[in-house]
Amino acid sequence: MASITAPAPLDPVVTRLKRKLFKDPFGVLGLHLESGETGEIACVRAHLPLAERVKLWEADAEMERLEGSDFFEWRGPADQVPTRYHLWSQDADGRERIDYDPYCFPDTLSAFDAHLFNEGSNRQAWRFLGAHEIEIDGIQGVRFAVWAPSAFRVSVVGEFNQWHGLRHLMRRHEGSGVWTLFIPGLGGGELYKFELQATEGEPPFLKSDPYGRAFELRPETASIIVPPNDFAWGDAAWLEQRKQFDWQGEPISIYEVHPGSWRRGDEGQFLSYRELAHALIDYVKQMGFTHVELMPITEHPFDPSWGYQATGYFAPTSRFGSPDDFRYLVDALHQNGIGVILDWVPAHFPKDQHALARFDGTALYEHADPRQGEHLDWSTLIFNYGRHEVKSFLISSAVYWLTEFHIDGLRVDAVASMLYLDYSREEWIPNRYGGRENLEAIALLRDLNRAVHQEAPGALVFAEESTAWPMVTKPGEVGGLGFNLKWNMGWMNDTLSYMAMDPVYRKHHHDQLTFSFVYAFNENFVLPLSHDEVVHGKGSLLGKMPGDEWRRFANLRALYGYMFAHPGKKLLFMGCEFGQPTEWSSSRPLPWELLEQEPHQGIQRLIADLNRFYCAQSALHGRDFDAAGFEWVESHDRDNSVIIFVRSGPEGHLVMAVNFTPVAHEAYRIGAPQLVPYREVFNTDSAYYGGGNMGNAGADLTPDPSPWMGRAQSVMVRLPPLAMIALQPVAEAERVIQPAQPSADQAE
Repeated sequence: MASITAPAPLDPVVTRLKRKLFKDPFGVLGLHLESGETGEIACVRAHLPLAERVKLWEADAEMERLEGSDFFEWRGPADQVPTRYHLWSQDADGRERIDYDPYCFPDTLSAFDAHLFNEGSNRQAWRFLGAHEIEIDGIQGVRFAVWAPSAFRVSVVGEFNQWHGLRHLMRRHEGSGVWTLFIPGLGGGELYKFELQATEGEPPFLKSDPYGRAFELRPETASIIVPPNDFAWGDAAWLEQRKQFDWQGEPISIYEVHPGSWRRGDEGQFLSYRELAHALIDYVKQMGFTHVELMPITEHPFDPSWGYQATGYFAPTSRFGSPDDFRYLVDALHQNGIGVILDWVPAHFPKDQHALARFDGTALYEHADPRQGEHLDWSTLIFNYGRHEVKSFLISSAVYWLTEFHIDGLRVDAVASMLYLDYSREEWIPNRYGGRENLEAIALLRDLNRAVHQEAPGALVFAEESTAWPMVTKPGEVGGLGFNLKWNMGWMNDTLSYMAMDPVYRKHHHDQLTFSFVYAFNENFVLPLSHDEVVHGKGSLLGKMPGDEWRRFANLRALYGYMFAHPGKKLLFMGCEFGQPTEWSSSRPLPWELLEQEPHQGIQRLIADLNRFYCAQSALHGRDFDAAGFEWVESHDRDNSVIIFVRSGPEGHLVMAVNFTPVAHEAYRIGAPQLVPYREVFNTDSAYYGGGNMGNAGADLTPDPSPWMGRAQSVMVRLPPLAMIALQPVAEAERVIQPAQPSADQAE
C-alpha cells in the first residue's frame, strides 16, 4: 500500500474531469489514499460507461455514481481494499461481469526499452510494443503498448469492452510517446484495436496495432492477441549449419512463389501454410531448387497488391493460417534442406485508414511533405527514415521474421526508391548537401544489414536495386550498403530485350549479351527472372520469345541455359519452370495442366537438370563473385550470335558455349583451355528437353594443337541451334555426378 499515490483532486465539472482522465487516467482512476481523521481512507474510482451498477467486490460495497458522469467512486477504510481488487458491474440489460481493475496495476514499461526505441537502436521493439500476455502478482493479463506521441487520448478497444473507447484508457509516457495499459483477464485470441483522438474535440478513430502479430482475415482489420510462442521447432541442425554456410561459394537457386496462386484447393480455395508445406517441399526437391522465396506474406488488406502494400509488419497474413501454421511451413522446409527467403517491403506502405497512415493524427511513420512522403506511381506513403522510432520499427520487423520465424533471408523490395530523393518524381527536396541521395535511408539500410548479421547469424539480405548505385554489397564500414547480394536488374533487362528480338537482328545487339560480364563481379549478384517480368502486360517468358512454337521453346531453353552458365546466383518465378505461355495472374492457380504436353514437360525437365548440374559443378557456383572464375573464349562472334566462356571453380572448369541463332554449326572450332579430351556434359537441345537432339554426346572431343581464339589448342564441336552446351575435361566429368537424365543424342 505504501507505493500508492495520493488521489488527484476530483474536478466537479465532468468535461474537465474527462480531460484530466484522458491525460492521466491513473491519476484519476484506481486506488488512492487520503488522510482522514481516523487514519488512511481508501478512494477507489472507476470509469465504466456501460455500467448501471458497480461494486467494489472485496469490500462488498456499492460504488456511487458521480452525478452526470460515468464515474463511480467508493471511499472507506484502507484495510478493506487489497492492492489488487475486483470490480463487479451490471449493465442496463442485467448482464453482470467481474474483473480486476486495470488501474490497480503498476506500469510495466521498461525505461531502457523505450530509450533504445526512441534513439532508433531497439532491434526487438516488438517485445515491449504491441499486445503481450504477461503476469503481474500471479494475475494473468495482456499488456498493451503503442507509440502515438501526438495523440490527445489512446484507448484499447475490443469485444471485451464492447469496443467502447472510454473503458480502457491508456497511460501516456511523456518522454517516449508510448501509451501502455495492462488489462487483467485477457488472453490469446481476443480481437483488439487502438482508439485514438488526435486533439480534444476531434472525433476518435480506430487503428490496428502496428506491432500486431496476427490479424483478422481481410476485409476485417482488427489485431489479434497472440499467446506466447511455444512452437516445437525441429530445425536446430539447419540453423546451426546456416551459421557456417558459405553463401558465396555454394549454389543458391531460388524458386519465387506467390502462395495464393501457386496451387489452389479443389474448390479454388487458398492452400493453408501447412498444406502448402507438403505440396511445395515435394515439388522444390523434385526441381532441385535450394531456396524458396515467398512474395510478401506480411499482412495486407488488398489481394491484388500481392503483399507489397503491407499493413502488418509483424504478422503472417491470416489468408493461409496462423503464425504457428507459418512456422510449420518454414520448419518443414528447413527439415528438408530448403532455405526460406521472405520478400520484405520497407520502401512504402498503403494509405489504408486502419493502418499506419497518419497513425496518431499526424504524419508519424511517413513524411508530412508529399514531396518526400508519397510514392506517386504506387499511391503509397514513404517511411520517414530519419525518425528514430521508425528506424526501430523497420529494423525490429526485419529481425522479427529472422528470429521468430527462422527465415533465412530477406529480399528488400524497391531499394532504388529508398536511395533517391527524386525517384520517379518531378518535385523533390534535396538533402542537406544539395544532392539527390536519401542520406537517412542509406543510414537505415546500413544499420539494417548490420543488425541482421548480428541478430541472425547466417541470414542473408538481398537488395532489389535497379540502378548503378555503387557498393550495394560492400560493407557499410567501407562505404557500402552492407547487403549480401543484389538482384542484377541490368542483366535481366538486357537479356530479355535481346531474347525478344528475331535472331536475324541479334548480331546488331551483341553487346547486350556481353555487357553484363563487364560488371559481373562488381557486386554479389543474383540473376532474377522474377514475377515482375511476367505481369502488367509484359506477357510470359515463353511469350516474349520470337518465332514459331518450336523456336519459342528453343529460345526459352537457350535463355535458361545461358542464365545457369552466367556468373551469379539464380532466381526463377513459379510457372516459368514449365514454360507458362500466358501472363501470371494472382487470382488463379498456375496452369499445371500444361504439363500434360511434351514441350512444357521438356522445359520442366530442363530446369530440374540445370539445377542439379549447377549444384554438382563447383565451376558454376564456387567463384560466382570472383573474376578469377571467369574467362572469355569468344565474345566477338556477333555474326553467329555465339558466346563462349570458361567457368572455373575449386574442382575444375567448364567451357560454356551458347548459340543464339536457329542456325546449327556442324563444325565449330572452339579454343580449348587444355590439351585434354573433353566431353559434352550438358546440352539444352536434348530431345529429352524438347530439342532437336543435335550435340556431341557419345564421343570424347579431343583438341588438336591448332591455335584458335587465343588458345594454343582447339577442338571441333557440333553447336546446336538456339542452345547452350557445356564441355568438361573427361577426367573431371567422371568425378562429378551429372544429371540423371540424358543429354542430346542419348535421348530417344
